[in-house]
Amino acid sequence: MDIVDELKAFVATARTGSFTAGAEQLGVSNRLTSKYVAELEARLGARLLQRTTRKVGLTPAGEDLLARAPAVLDELDALLGSVSEGSRGLSGIIRVSAPVTFGEVYVAGMLARFAEAHPDLTFDLRLDDRYVDLAADGIDLAFRMGVSETLSLKTRKLGTFHSSLVAHPDYVNEHGAPRTPDDLSQHACIVDTNRRQPHRWTFSKDGTAIVAQVRGRFHVNSARAAIELASAGMGIAYAPRFATADMLDTGRLVPLLEDFDMDGGPVTVVYLEGRTLPRKIRTLIDFAAEDVHAMS
Repeated sequence: MDIVDELKAFVATARTGSFTAGAEQLGVSNRLTSKYVAELEARLGARLLQRTTRKVGLTPAGEDLLARAPAVLDELDALLGSVSEGSRGLSGIIRVSAPVTFGEVYVAGMLARFAEAHPDLTFDLRLDDRYVDLAADGIDLAFRMGVSETLSLKTRKLGTFHSSLVAHPDYVNEHGAPRTPDDLSQHACIVDTNRRQPHRWTFSKDGTAIVAQVRGRFHVNSARAAIELASAGMGIAYAPRFATADMLDTGRLVPLLEDFDMDGGPVTVVYLEGRTLPRKIRTLIDFAAEDVHAMS
């Protein structure tokens, strides 16, 4: 049996905590994954996993191997890729994490554009507004909005996002448009609880920062949901511009307080520190950097 397959089965099982989840990650059967790990243990003469009815845990030998095996597999992938770069295309699976709205509005389409040039690649896109654990979840790279404070991750900035203040024309006709951020205290604001300070919307003008305290009937943990509620005339939303662009273009939403600069931050891609990136991951990151630049 190929030791590479055995190592891949071990790493996937150890990271996910079960043979079933590891098998799903690799796209093989649960039985085959268990067989690969057993053969690796026999090859090494050491037990790597402690098996229970619900999950598996690492032995000291398993912990030591898990600390080293991913880098070995990455190095091998990079070596094979560089040697055969002229004779074969990119292949295998790429596991990507992204925030829900950004993933739906942008990342899914970007991956589709990338996939057109690489028909042998398979993609596993997981959308989640929490910061996932790349090592534990077996994620190759994650897109992040705003500043990432995780020191164990390498970060590459792809671009910058900005926010928009928007409402449906009927809401503006009935309630009027705010002239300053302070006016927002008199309006129904749709609060996105994913923001670090959901009830504090920040603006600036001529270098002066302005903070508006807002309140409203609707609290949601999705920028897209906030935008949908705004387009239904339920209030004012403060959301990333990339998510509001289509509705602004069609007139379902109108921009507010355009004389003020609004909140924003970096669009980044992060990946694990201390690993050699496989060629397919490096190529995707380079493509995303160009694609985000073209979008902006």
